[in-house]
Amino acid sequence: MIVMEAKLKDVKIIEPDVFGDHRGFFTESYSEEKYKKLGIDFNFVQDNHSLSVEAGVVRGLHFQRGSAAQTKLIRVVTGAVLDVIVDMRKGSPTYGQWESFILSEHNRRQLLVPRGFAHGFATLTPNVNFMYKCDNYYNAEADAGIAFDDKELGIDWQIDLSKAITSEKDAKHPTFKEYEANNDFVYGEI
Repeated sequence: MIVMEAKLKDVKIIEPDVFGDHRGFFTESYSEEKYKKLGIDFNFVQDNHSLSVEAGVVRGLHFQRGSAAQTKLIRVVTGAVLDVIVDMRKGSPTYGQWESFILSEHNRRQLLVPRGFAHGFATLTPNVNFMYKCDNYYNAEADAGIAFDDKELGIDWQIDLSKAITSEKDAKHPTFKEYEANNDFVYGEI
């Protein structure tokens, strides 16, 4: 297994070992013991799975506020996405910056997103099965988000956003600047 640092502080890209032959492949999608040896030591308590049936679906940018914040270990089982994260941690050297990653059934990469990041993805193919582990339970009262199409953030989603398929809730999130006034994430305290 290979673990690489991303541009944004504390984010990791994981390339698991994959063993394949003419029948297909085998991989361990998660092994607590192996991940701990690599410095990825989180108590994951919830697994989530979403299906997006069309290319061009945008989900996000989501996060949980305060003590409900979640570290996520993300992977794509079928299809491909452009996965996007935004550092929301005041005081972080990468605060307010975004980074994107292609996650797909072909590259089998995983993404470790620490607490204090907004997260979302755009489907690049139809029938995307997207799975992630969380180290904290979902809390509806702490649910929050920022606008995926925030002009100031300038995220390149690699799709035509005027045709993006999104939820009504995601279409109404505030911009990063609008949320910033009430931001309760502080780097090093999450």
